[in-house]
Amino acid sequence: MKGIILAGGSGTRLLPITSVISKQLLPVYDKPMICYPLSVLMLMGITDILIISTPRDIPHIEGFLGDGSQFGIKLSYKIQDEPNGIAEAFILGEEFIDNEPVCLMLGDNILHTAQLSQYLKPCTALTEGASVLVHKVHDPERFGIAEFDKNGQVISIEEKPSKPKSNWAVIGVYFYDSRVCEYTKRLERSERGELEITDLNKLYLKKKQLTAMPLGRGTAWMDAGTPESLTEASSFVKMLETTQSFKIACLEEVAFRMKYIDLAQFKKLTDKYPTSSNYHKYLKEIGDEYA
Repeated sequence: MKGIILAGGSGTRLLPITSVISKQLLPVYDKPMICYPLSVLMLMGITDILIISTPRDIPHIEGFLGDGSQFGIKLSYKIQDEPNGIAEAFILGEEFIDNEPVCLMLGDNILHTAQLSQYLKPCTALTEGASVLVHKVHDPERFGIAEFDKNGQVISIEEKPSKPKSNWAVIGVYFYDSRVCEYTKRLERSERGELEITDLNKLYLKKKQLTAMPLGRGTAWMDAGTPESLTEASSFVKMLETTQSFKIACLEEVAFRMKYIDLAQFKKLTDKYPTSSNYHKYLKEIGDEYA
């Protein structure tokens, strides 16, 4: 399975901050935001990843992450000239997807759960149809909402309904089979002129090819796309890292523990940081365990 991170958009909800910097490079506590979706893909075993962003922001994101080889992965980049909808990612990424299953993550989504790779294993093994992750929310009118029957099967999806049929929000992590590009080309643009991800999910649902995986207890999901949610996400990460003494979305650690890089490569990444920094100390402690 391949991976796509959609890191485009104009970041209007975060203006004026995003007038000078990409939303995905804003700090969520001690790391740029894009580290969080990237680490999730890496933890799922996805190592061939396309990052889609704006003409202004692509050079900065690529300057930060490079080609991914330092983490034992492969990163490619594609420009989205205008914010034409989430589903446009599959039009822009058609050549990259190359008739393989793909996982799409939104660049401002933060997902954390224990044993994530095992938890999402059924999704990453997908070869037919589509699967979305859903999470209970208190304000369902702000999201795409999934309705289930008594057997737990999805029976409807509505985008920001005024009268929600459930409080299960479809979050920004989507899994699709190799037909996703073909199906996306069939979509009509919405009233706001975009290719809507909800319409794509509805198309799979109509074909009885859509499943949903509810995120249960012990799972945290945040959309860090507003000043309030960005602050909350930073506070959440700080709390976890302080109380449990491990880092979230530490790309160097993920790459090493997933065996994408060896100990020598890991130590080389560690030495990039000043010895006085807490990040260096954290990585060095991990390296010393395996020395």
